Amino acid sequence: MGRVMKSQLVPPRLKPLSPRRAATFGVLDIGTSKIACLIARLTPVGDVAPRDWRTHRIRVIGIGHQRSLGVKHGLVIDMDAAERAIRQTVDAAERMAGTQIDHVIVTASGGRLASEHFAAKRAIGGREVAESDIHRVLEASAAHHLHRGRVAVHSIPTGFSLDGVPDIREPKDMIGDELGVDLHVASCDQAAVRNLVLAAERGHLGVEGMAAAPYAAGLSALEPDEAEMGVVLIDMGAGSTSLAVFARGKLTHLDAVTLGGNHVTMDIARGLDARLADAERLKTFHGSAISSSSDERETVSFDHVGESGRHKHYAPKSHLVRIIRPRIEETFEFLRDRLARAGYPSGPNRRIVLTGGACQLTGAAECARSILGGQVRIGRPIGVDGLPDPARSPAFAAAAGLLVYPQVAGREYFEPHRGERFATGTDGYMSRVGRWLKESF
Repeated sequence: MGRVMKSQLVPPRLKPLSPRRAATFGVLDIGTSKIACLIARLTPVGDVAPRDWRTHRIRVIGIGHQRSLGVKHGLVIDMDAAERAIRQTVDAAERMAGTQIDHVIVTASGGRLASEHFAAKRAIGGREVAESDIHRVLEASAAHHLHRGRVAVHSIPTGFSLDGVPDIREPKDMIGDELGVDLHVASCDQAAVRNLVLAAERGHLGVEGMAAAPYAAGLSALEPDEAEMGVVLIDMGAGSTSLAVFARGKLTHLDAVTLGGNHVTMDIARGLDARLADAERLKTFHGSAISSSSDERETVSFDHVGESGRHKHYAPKSHLVRIIRPRIEETFEFLRDRLARAGYPSGPNRRIVLTGGACQLTGAAECARSILGGQVRIGRPIGVDGLPDPARSPAFAAAAGLLVYPQVAGREYFEPHRGERFATGTDGYMSRVGRWLKESF
């Protein structure tokens, strides 16, 4: 293992993809329940609507996915197990694609995702706004300091102002005395990001970019009009539930709670004294967050812990619903309260889109509607060709969104840093080559 680099710790910054250039990308969605790798070719579409962020056609040529190992709540907790699962997943995708990848874009789903907002103003003296003025005010807004142990994953200008007039999309060539900008910074724990990058690097993969899971899911599952009007994307994973708020076509808020589908499984196992495998089966095939008139008549079967194969136990489906519903309601209540504290109160006109594997639970959308209000729909990957039918589900929205992310990465702005690297505990590319030689020969 190489030495730790002594440098400013920043996550990898993805280079923007030119709207006129084709490219092949590999992406890696490292979650609590599954690890998925997609390899796809992106080709320019030509003319793009002003509000659309999809500048390229996406065709998946390779896919690999398997049960996650060594990951909990989106955090690496067993490096060897995570590395093994990543290697196997990427190998399956490479075999299907008939090509090898050496760099990937990865999701950040753990590490306490959160938002901070910064603003800056600069005098321009009553003349036309030049490109240099925009860069200066952006640089001033980006010269912030996050809390210790936190790193920026995204840094998105959400709007300019000119002489106090807000919501200006493009200030260039306009005339005014003072130019301002609002910057939204999405951050997470530094250690969480470092360990994700290290897990990929131990599988001989360089990480060229990173995107927060709910943001990636939104890029995949939302229509541009939804993002323009305002929408809350809720990504319901196995270990956590995260949200991304979009307004005026941009990401304006990010948050997460450590409640997910695995908590429902554990509740069922404890409530029925059932094996975890049976609890997961009951949740997937019989679980519901809403009750129905037939629940008392229907029964579900399972084994008690330590009694596998002896004799089956039975319980009415209504008992299963009574176990599941409080946990789903608790999750949405946490999100409702956090959104309200961030300035996004519930309302009848709110739009909500659910993604992630846990949102496929029967009644999840209805439960979200009753607690969060507004209109709710289930989101699936949009505009991604070549996905097999099982991957066209909400569970693959974040993975598919990583393929959209290169098309919007150029909208972000980070304070320029010279000579910085992201320290992961290795010496980067040369260390990976040396380790490969040592392991292979």
